[in-house]
Amino acid sequence: MTILVFISSLLGAMAFGMPIAFALLVCGVALMVHLGSFDTQILAQNMLEGVNNYPLMAVPFFMLAGELMNAGGLSSRIVKVADAMVGHVRGGLGYVAIIAATVVASISGSAVADTAAVAALLIPMMRNAGYNVPRAAGLIAAGGIIAPVIPPSIAIVVFGVVAQVSITKLFLAGLFPGIMMALTLTATWWLCAKKEKNVAVRHFSGRELGRALLDGLWALVLPIVIIGGMKFGVFTPTEAAVVAVVYAFIVGKFVYGELKIARMPELVLSAAKTSSTVLFLVACALVSAWLITIANIPAQVTELLEPFIDNKVLLMFVIMVLVIIVGTALDLMPTVLIMTPILMPVITKAGIDPVYFGVMFIMNNAIGLLTPPVGTVLNVVAGTARVSLDSVISGVWPFLLSLTALMFLFVLFPQLILVPASWLR
Repeated sequence: MTILVFISSLLGAMAFGMPIAFALLVCGVALMVHLGSFDTQILAQNMLEGVNNYPLMAVPFFMLAGELMNAGGLSSRIVKVADAMVGHVRGGLGYVAIIAATVVASISGSAVADTAAVAALLIPMMRNAGYNVPRAAGLIAAGGIIAPVIPPSIAIVVFGVVAQVSITKLFLAGLFPGIMMALTLTATWWLCAKKEKNVAVRHFSGRELGRALLDGLWALVLPIVIIGGMKFGVFTPTEAAVVAVVYAFIVGKFVYGELKIARMPELVLSAAKTSSTVLFLVACALVSAWLITIANIPAQVTELLEPFIDNKVLLMFVIMVLVIIVGTALDLMPTVLIMTPILMPVITKAGIDPVYFGVMFIMNNAIGLLTPPVGTVLNVVAGTARVSLDSVISGVWPFLLSLTALMFLFVLFPQLILVPASWLR
């Protein structure tokens, strides 16, 4: 009965068009009423305690770092370096999109922001060069979901806070899967690029590559600083976010000279708006998470999944399928916030490494950003590329299927994540 109250209240609020954050509050109130312990003070207290968390400070700083990168010319220089490296091969701009998406993702950690930046820079170039625009848009959308997996990921920060798992370990464990996602997209694009007709191909220029590398060196160093600093214990993930902001500001203002002080209030406000949305969602979700625990819903879910507990691979397979289904209806962050407190007790009982599960869970939810009808990243690319959502959906399918296949490969062979993670730690 408790599970029914939880699901019906959440879905019912969403069906009435209520924003996810408020739907989660309604769900929390419904659970409190069902348990006979309704108290507005408890609601307020859990909301405040939910966001009063030091690791969550990384969210606004990484958001601001992304804004400074785009305004300060770091993102555009990353694209120019990638273009100089592989732009001359057939389908080269597709490879440029993958490289750029991966490098930009390793700085800001926001799928929507990274996708918008790469799409704005590359879609016009690919359209002018004669590429199939829906397929190009689908590739850029797929490249954008590397950001939630590869460090520094905002989604991983939120998962680590809710699940009480080391964020540094999650960051380092996400590095190899993020690179594997980029390689998988590269292989898929290689197959798709064979179908491209009348695509302009220019000659490779070593001099152009040298100039691009020299000009983009400062931008390319930032991911190394962030990941290396966490790897060697120089700073925590939250401190890494502050370092990213300071670095992006100094480079954008004093090295590249493209960041204007007059734009700072606008950039800070934009980052604050996005961060406030995420953090308010976290606050509302942690009310529901607390009540989920009080209502003993995790124990009921564990009981339902009991037949699979003894087989870790089969259990992970079932959970991944469940998350895929949920991800078609919910965005990444709500799914993480709602399902993490429900699934973590199951994972603990089954003896599955929580860091491995965290990376898999985030990867699955990232893939959900590409699945209609919600598909947040698809909508971002459609708006930026000025093509219909249906066209982007038709172009993204090859990449969506290849990334889903990679995820299930990680289910079958967990060591592909665990062994590189142990090396990095």
